[in-house]
Amino acid sequence: MLIATINSSIVLIALPDIFKGIGINPLEPSNTSYLLWMIMGFLVVTAVLVVSFGRLGDMYGRARMYNMGFAVFTFSSIMLAITWFDGDAAALWLIGWRIVQGVGGAFLMANSSAILTDAFPTNQRGLALGINGVAAIAGSFIGLVVGGVLAPIDWNLIFLVSVPFGVIGTVWAYLKLHDTGISKHGRMDWWGNITFAVGLIAVLVGITYGIQPYGSSPTGWGSPFVLSCLIGGVAVLIGFVVIETKVENPLFRLSLFRIRSFSLGNLANFTASLGRGGLQFVLIIWLQGIWLPQHGYTFEQTPLWAGIYMLPMTVGFLVSAPLSGALSDRIGSRLLAFGGLALTAVTFGLLIILPVDFDYWAFAAILLLNGIGMGMFASPNRLEVMNSLPADARGSGAGMMTTFQNAAMVLSIGFFFSLIIAGLSSSLPGAMSQGLTAHGVPAASADQLAHLPAVAVLFAAFLGYNPIQQLLGDQLHNLPPEQASFLTGRSFFPNLISEPFSQGLAVAFGFAIAVCVIGAVASLFTKGKPPTGADREPVGEELAAVAGEAGGGPSELVAPVSDRR
Repeated sequence: MLIATINSSIVLIALPDIFKGIGINPLEPSNTSYLLWMIMGFLVVTAVLVVSFGRLGDMYGRARMYNMGFAVFTFSSIMLAITWFDGDAAALWLIGWRIVQGVGGAFLMANSSAILTDAFPTNQRGLALGINGVAAIAGSFIGLVVGGVLAPIDWNLIFLVSVPFGVIGTVWAYLKLHDTGISKHGRMDWWGNITFAVGLIAVLVGITYGIQPYGSSPTGWGSPFVLSCLIGGVAVLIGFVVIETKVENPLFRLSLFRIRSFSLGNLANFTASLGRGGLQFVLIIWLQGIWLPQHGYTFEQTPLWAGIYMLPMTVGFLVSAPLSGALSDRIGSRLLAFGGLALTAVTFGLLIILPVDFDYWAFAAILLLNGIGMGMFASPNRLEVMNSLPADARGSGAGMMTTFQNAAMVLSIGFFFSLIIAGLSSSLPGAMSQGLTAHGVPAASADQLAHLPAVAVLFAAFLGYNPIQQLLGDQLHNLPPEQASFLTGRSFFPNLISEPFSQGLAVAFGFAIAVCVIGAVASLFTKGKPPTGADREPVGEELAAVAGEAGGGPSELVAPVSDRR
């Protein structure tokens, strides 16, 4: 799980070196789609496939599907590392194999929680799922640092680094990992799979392209293509829901939503992911585009140091997630999940009042509290949802939960970017035009540059490029050397963007506070009781009891309890 999530974020910091290595300028309008799909492709494919793969795990064995995911993930990592093309061909190769890697990641994500829930008795599941949650979330932040260290040496290393772990893990899993859960064979819901995949892909693609400018608009939400994707995708998803009520073995077991802890736990997970999904991107832009240059770092150094300076969030999560998981085994999950999201909402409020040019220790303390809050929520929430599921639905239930989480991450990125772009578009053009003109750039050129899409400025900062140097290009040679040096230095662009960025930041974090409060309230109304009495029976007896209640004999257990690993 750690390797899967490290690979989901390792590309973010390494993008400048990747595009430099394959000879593509990602800031050119024709190449923006490459940039977006390198960022979003992995998330989109995992969001679409985890439910189907969870269902396959319920039908044919979770360990078998998990092992297949490990093999697919490892093979795709090798293919990514040996990229030998240049230009467009290389970009398409990388995006294609990142999608295949996402397929492997979806197998892992869909079945890991279900395997742990099968393997541990109820009074130990919180700690087990907490450790798995630590791997899942911590990997997304560790990947930033690993990518920042390896990419400047050789960008191929960011994909190669997971190969030895993948090979060892694949062999180990095939030799040692066996199913202890219940397999329930049935027919695959093909119409449900197709309509779900088509509808969700259309919505996520619409969100991805909604971030890009369209015509004179700073974003593409009004574009016919984006509107068609969003409206058509929602219509297909409505059709999917209708299909699921009619088929015998549905992909989405809608009856599960009658379980209060499952439905409210998923609502809390969805809103929490909406709140924190775009946070990583916003913090990277804040650090790389403004704070780090103002404090003496060159733009080229900022990707690595952004990952390092965000480590307090990872530390907070590493400490709180397993602890809250263990505590939820003893005292229940409801208050822990509620407290975690409430604390997370408070940290978003603190980020709003923090100056753009902040004192680092105040920033680090807020990130630490944010990580603690997310860890306090994540483990109890997953425990609550997984404990609420019948044994033969744990794979599909875990897949549904991961789908909501990953889809919310893509939605969150779209919302956060759009809100900040809206804030920048209203005030940045005037400030940039005035600033460039004051330092020798001809008025016509300054006005033209100032009205370039705000997303280009954001992407430049996100990629660790010097935004003004990218925008001015050859025009720098026509300016006096001292003026050119000042415009491309460490103070002009950060000071220029600070005020417009802070306005967009306040709106984005205000949205995050609102959805975290909704999730906290939903958590408060789950059952959230600690396991007692019969719930504390050993795992072998628990599985046997579940099999008996299901009306099945020993043949329904994929492996005998005595062979359990």
